[in-house]
This record gives sequence, C-alpha cells and structure tokens, in this order.
Amino acid sequence: MMVSVVTGATGCLGLSLTQRLVANGHEVIALGRNEQLGKMITQAGARFIAVDLHEKERLKKIARDAQTIFHCAALSSPWGRYKDFYNANVLGTQHIIEATPPNTRLIHVSSPSIYFNFTEQHNIKEDAVLPIKPANYYVKTKLLAESLIDKAHHERGLNVITIRPRAIFGPHDRAILPRILQNEKNGVLAIIGTGQNIIDITYVENVVESLLLAAQADQQFCGKKYNITNAEPKALITILSELFRTLQKPFKPKFIPYSLAKMYAASLEKLYSLSLTDKEPRLTRYSAAVLCMGQTLNIEAAQKDLCYQPKISINQGIERFAMWYQRT
Repeated sequence: MMVSVVTGATGCLGLSLTQRLVANGHEVIALGRNEQLGKMITQAGARFIAVDLHEKERLKKIARDAQTIFHCAALSSPWGRYKDFYNANVLGTQHIIEATPPNTRLIHVSSPSIYFNFTEQHNIKEDAVLPIKPANYYVKTKLLAESLIDKAHHERGLNVITIRPRAIFGPHDRAILPRILQNEKNGVLAIIGTGQNIIDITYVENVVESLLLAAQADQQFCGKKYNITNAEPKALITILSELFRTLQKPFKPKFIPYSLAKMYAASLEKLYSLSLTDKEPRLTRYSAAVLCMGQTLNIEAAQKDLCYQPKISINQGIERFAMWYQRT
C-alpha cells in the first residue's frame, strides 16, 4: 500500500488532497494543527497527527516509510511578522527536506505570488524574471523555501517537483472568496479599479489533480517547477457576479480608484504597524494591487510534462464552494 504524508492537511488544499488519496486507496498520514478538522480527517480514513513542523525528529519518524510527501503547509497572509512567516515557510520547509527519505518523492507547493511586481502581467512562464524586491513577507519566505528546495535537489539529488498554483478556491478556503464576501454589505461590494482585470483562479480539486500527477511524473522532471491554473482567464467582475448569483445575493459593485485604495491601504499599514495588535488591516497595499491588476500564468509546461488538464470549470467550482459556504 502506498504511504503518503500530507503537511497542512487541515487547510483547503491539504484536506481535499487527503480525502482524494484515501479514496485512491493510499495510507495517508495527515499532519496539521487544527484538532477539530483532524477528527474529520480521521473519520475520512486517514491517520491524523497533530505536529509542529519544528519537531524535526518526530517528522523523520513519521516520514520514514513514505513513498510520497506532499508539503502543503504554509503561513499565507498579506500581513504579519517576518519571524512567523520565516518559521513556518522557511524552517518548516527545511525540516521537511531533512525528513524526506532518499527515495521518497517530495511535492512542494509554492506560490505564483513570487512573480507579482505591482503591474499587469500576462502569460507568465515559470522562468520569468522575478522582481528584485519580493512583494511582502509571505512572498519573500516562499522564495527562500524554493531556494532551499533547489539547493537540496542540486546538492543531494532530492527527488522533488514544485508546483505554483494560482489563487486556490473551494470548500474550506478561508483566504480568497470568504475574504471578499466578508466585505460585502447588503449586496454592495467595493471593487478596486474597474473589475475588468483578467485573472486566473484555480479550483482546489484541479490542484489536487496536479499534485497526484506530479507524484507519478517521470524522474526526468525532478527539480522542475510548474504553474497551475484553471486555464480559464476571466475578468474579476465576471467571477464575482457569478459567485453572488450562485449564492443568490444581490450584487452592487462600488468602484474605487486604485490610487485612492493604495493611499488608504498605506495609511492603514502605518497605523497597524505602530499599534501592538496582530490583527490584519482591512486592506494592504499588496491586496489592493492584487485585486486591481491582471495576472495570468502560462501552464504549457504542466500540460506537456505532467499531462495536467483542469477537470472542473470555474463555474462548477463556484457552485461547489457555494454549497459548502452556505452550510458553514
């Protein structure tokens, strides 16, 4: 029986992946910190272990018999302390690398936010020139994690494939669509810019598909990195109106100029960094830019090397998300 280890198993991606691996007959060791979701994972047929990625020796024992390790755990937020991001994303990845046995395939989940340079960017390929200054602490630490992966691959032949999935949404997503819905009042939703910016988003099950394909991919693709999307670039306003229609909510977009949103976000950031709160500002300069700029990725490499093809459309994904969202 195939033994798979999943880190970040209580997050949106890790949870979907764990359920899919169990359904495929794998023995799954699911690592996470949310004990409540851990119970759900145990009921689904996986073995849940509450573990911190800093427990190096424990991780080595857990991963000893694994054929595949899926590293989905990350601290993802547009705001927070550098130390927290560094501990989760850099040290966490280092400890997973150290715990990976010699013949085990490691699938590392990175992020295409590393490409973001506060301008419109379309059809970005994996080898695009990266901005000199990373957009925020999350991006900076995801880049550092990738460099650790590269180093281990080159120096000791770590059997690894990295994927960079764009804007994952679906059941148990707390980051993308719920954040937008939080800001809606009686159907009125503030939209930065015109809402006509063309973006990629990716339904979680399609990302799971890419992870399973990467796990089975030929040895020649080790060390490579792959962009993953739904391959359906759409205007932000189109996605949002579909979301509100599916949730049977009225949709009244209120457009705010980017220059204004940027100033507002900058003053909020100043205020929050001076105060002693760990709370996230309602808007950050990064979030304002991401919501207003178009960004699409080229996924030809994943299509060619991994035979990746998204199976669930954005609209089908929105329907599945809405069913889950209305239940919670």
